[in-house]
Amino acid sequence: MPNRRSYQRDRKVLLVHSDMAVVMQFHTTFSANGYVPIIARDLPSALLAMTQHFFEVAVISSQINEPGDGWPLGGVFRLVFPRAFVAAIAPDDTVQTLQTAINNGVSQVFEMRQTPEQIMTSVMTELSVAPPTEKRASRRIQ
Repeated sequence: MPNRRSYQRDRKVLLVHSDMAVVMQFHTTFSANGYVPIIARDLPSALLAMTQHFFEVAVISSQINEPGDGWPLGGVFRLVFPRAFVAAIAPDDTVQTLQTAINNGVSQVFEMRQTPEQIMTSVMTELSVAPPTEKRASRRIQ
């Protein structure tokens, strides 16, 4: 039998934010922690990236071009990558913001004032917690 080369997929994160300085801070932070950052500064670029890569994490600004346009992107991301961690960066964490996040499938909301390092630490903590295993009934065929 020929030797098979093991295949390992890079861990990728989608970073969607209109401010390049913020994007570069996230890029540096996630790269240092073993992720390959894919950057999008607008909705069409983010949607294109979602068709070309498999993501484990997304960090999406709630305001990309206009207020609130990042929320639907978070929802679409959740539909395409149901097991991924979706973080949203919002101006505040009011009840309305949290309700919008829940309605769009966002895993966690962070305020704009939080640093990329704080957000990365929180995301890594969430990803390191193993999800509970599902016990499925199995039937043995005899």
